[in-house]
Amino acid sequence: MSMDVTVLYFAGCPSWRTTVERVHMAAEQASVPVEVTTLAVETIEEAQRVGFAGSPTVWLEGTDPFGQPDAVPALACRVYATADGMAGSPTVRQLADALRQRAA
Repeated sequence: MSMDVTVLYFAGCPSWRTTVERVHMAAEQASVPVEVTTLAVETIEEAQRVGFAGSPTVWLEGTDPFGQPDAVPALACRVYATADGMAGSPTVRQLADALRQRAA
């Protein structure tokens, strides 16, 4: 059985494409089968309805493993804290760790 992974994005932020690629690499690294879909968030109302914390947002089985409790829904680019500083996408390692944790 594969894990459902959704990458939410809005068209004004290009980092979501990198995130989709990294999710596939992370799944292979973590030995976790995934079914990856993308979801375009196009309005602030939709962002508020789904709890979109910026582009890209990664949901593992509907949960954001990188979510912050004080995040405000917005049509904005999201940044992630990585070992190399702030970045527009989680690293492959961060994604692989999140996949392993969710699969456990």
